Amino acid sequence: MKELKRLEPLQAAAQFIFKHYPNCQGALLAGSVVRGEATHTSDLDLVIFDDSLISSFRESLIEFGWPIEVFAHNLTSYQAFFKSDCKRARPSLPRMVSEGIILADKGVVQSIKKEAARLLEKGPEKWSEETIKLKRYFISDALDDLIGSSNTGESLFIANTLAYITHEFVLRTNGHWIGDSKWIVRSLNNYNEGFSKEFVEAFEIFYKTGSKDKVIQLVDKVLEPYGGRLFEESSLGKESLNQ
Repeated sequence: MKELKRLEPLQAAAQFIFKHYPNCQGALLAGSVVRGEATHTSDLDLVIFDDSLISSFRESLIEFGWPIEVFAHNLTSYQAFFKSDCKRARPSLPRMVSEGIILADKGVVQSIKKEAARLLEKGPEKWSEETIKLKRYFISDALDDLIGSSNTGESLFIANTLAYITHEFVLRTNGHWIGDSKWIVRSLNNYNEGFSKEFVEAFEIFYKTGSKDKVIQLVDKVLEPYGGRLFEESSLGKESLNQ
């Protein structure tokens, strides 16, 4: 049986809204299809604002030839998600709202988009000196573990941890949002494409060849402006280290 051709993203999204949320106050299409980064596995990310909803919810389904992720909110519940996303420095919902293409609007979406854009422009909360010191310690500890590891399996996962906390350190100390999964590289690119390339190459060389030199050089370069590696565990305080 011949497979039905999937609808274009905007057409599919608009039909989905018309079918399931005809009375919503607003709806947006966001995600990779909006950014021009869609792949054959991409889905449609839809943000719904409906004041008849008691609370927020998320659901995944397949319609009109597309996997669809729905992020549904009433006209106040989204604010708690904005706040929590910004607190963790990964502004998923503000980014979706800010970049999203409007599918439906009964006079509420533009103000919510402006609210999201202001949060993105503001950036994450600045790290305190104590937090920077604590993060330096964790990075130094992971780097030391990687340098000393002779077990390939262990080294792979130490490197994974080191990559994440190093990307976090670079972005947070420079006032930028962090990422997770594919958004780690995207967030680094948003900060500095040259550094992002250097970052990816260092870990790629390690994963392909086992050579740690480029990773060590990269991490030392990141830590150097803040005093370099830190191994003085006692100076950080037992309480903070055990959190």
